[in-house]
Amino acid sequence: MGRVVADAKVLEQRVDGAAAAPHRRPTPRRLGVIAGLVALGTALPAVYLLVKALDDGASALLETLGSGRALELLLRTTLLAAAVTTTTVAIALPMAWLTVRTNLPGRRILTIVTSLPLVIPSYVGGYAFVAALGPRGAVQSWLAPLGVERLPSIYGFGGAWLVLSLFTYPLVLLPTRAALRGLDPSLEEAARSLGRTPMRVFLGVTLPQLRPAAVSGGLLVALYTLADFGAVSLLRFDTFTRGIYTRLRTFDATGAAALGLVLVVLMLLVLWLEGRTRGRAAYHRSHGGAPRPVRTVPLRAWRWPAFVACVLLVVIALGLPVAVIGYWLSRALAVGDPLRSTLALGWRSLEVSAMAAGIGILCAWPVALLSARHAGPLARAVERLSHTGYALPGIVVALALVFFGVRYAPFVYQTRGMLVFAYVVLFLPQAIAALRASLLQVPPSLEEAARSLGSSPLQTFRRVVFPLVRPGALTGAALVFLTAMKELPATLLLAPTGFSTLATQVWSATSSAFFTRAAAPALALILLSSVPMALLVARDRNR
Repeated sequence: MGRVVADAKVLEQRVDGAAAAPHRRPTPRRLGVIAGLVALGTALPAVYLLVKALDDGASALLETLGSGRALELLLRTTLLAAAVTTTTVAIALPMAWLTVRTNLPGRRILTIVTSLPLVIPSYVGGYAFVAALGPRGAVQSWLAPLGVERLPSIYGFGGAWLVLSLFTYPLVLLPTRAALRGLDPSLEEAARSLGRTPMRVFLGVTLPQLRPAAVSGGLLVALYTLADFGAVSLLRFDTFTRGIYTRLRTFDATGAAALGLVLVVLMLLVLWLEGRTRGRAAYHRSHGGAPRPVRTVPLRAWRWPAFVACVLLVVIALGLPVAVIGYWLSRALAVGDPLRSTLALGWRSLEVSAMAAGIGILCAWPVALLSARHAGPLARAVERLSHTGYALPGIVVALALVFFGVRYAPFVYQTRGMLVFAYVVLFLPQAIAALRASLLQVPPSLEEAARSLGSSPLQTFRRVVFPLVRPGALTGAALVFLTAMKELPATLLLAPTGFSTLATQVWSATSSAFFTRAAAPALALILLSSVPMALLVARDRNR
């Protein structure tokens, strides 16, 4: 989930930097070569995945793609993505309206807590629901003395749909809420003056203005659902990500690569559909001046029922996971399970994530500098190529690196170096966006003045550029660090033998129904996942 929190951060930083046009200067050859090598390195997994899928020839690839199993996975994955996206939009739209436009009791607190489920990774949420409602879960143990021998199954489509919907709806809620706050009420007032009812005003005037924000949020939900591995695996619902992992475990490399290609094409199709749906409509005020404040809508008899519905959602999406993790953590402490293993897992997660953050910033610097200072076809090509890994699911990037490592680089296969490389490929654009936004805010004239006074390029960077871009560099490093810490499929496939992290421990312990072993690392991940949200809130307050 941290990755999608970072998506919002990357988009925000791009908007920040959009006000200043890049300063066009001749591109130094050395800078272009280094940035090009970084871009080619990040594109390596996607290119090699295509090569691997064609290992046995195009006919074998087409046979795999046309098999009943591939079509079944396509149907399941598409159905789950559509159901989760529809559900999150249905939850987020009324929630945004209630917390922004109405006299809902406690709406300031509800504005905060309704967004917090976003900090819970989907596989931690899956663990919480399995540990609560599964055959050996907490609720089953509480009801056993009453003669209840078995609860309805949490596994399958229903469980995956519920978990992913509960922990991704803030992706639609946050942009929709921001859009509602920014709407000018003059259009709604004009519609009401013409005799339209409040419902017709909302459906005919307000809702069309919210469509771009809701569609953008729905796109993030759809892409997240397509790429999710942890939740669907824990809840035993077969999608492309689980099918890829299963084929790889059964040594069907070509089949896994073929399914990976289908998943990539499916994600590209979702992006294309979003672009077509968005259209060219513009929703803005046609007059100048500052917008007037919006009139608060009284809920009257619906005030407390709406409050209860909002609280119920928070209890299910936030209270239940935290309570379940707390319950199993207390059980673990009661039976004497040591927490030292969690500290060791946390240290390993910190170690590889810190390496990814440091290397990511170093690799992002030439690409960001080329894009911000030497805009042109080369800069655009390098920047887009550097985003290749970010557009792919983690399991697809890991799959390509497994194939490449086994065949061409066995000396780095299942080493920390390859794992860190995968993190850099996946999350490099976060660092690039942060650095580029900061560089665009540094006038090139400052560098030119320092050089004209006799400073060397290194002295100019150390005395002038670095102090000004340091906040962006720290933000980019923090985002890479935190999203790498929670990455699950790439860590599962590429980590050295015996090397576990907080994420893999939650997944493996829950898969074996050892809920007490998963409690402490799950709680640690939730606490660490709260940091990106805190960064976003702090930045908004500073502004």
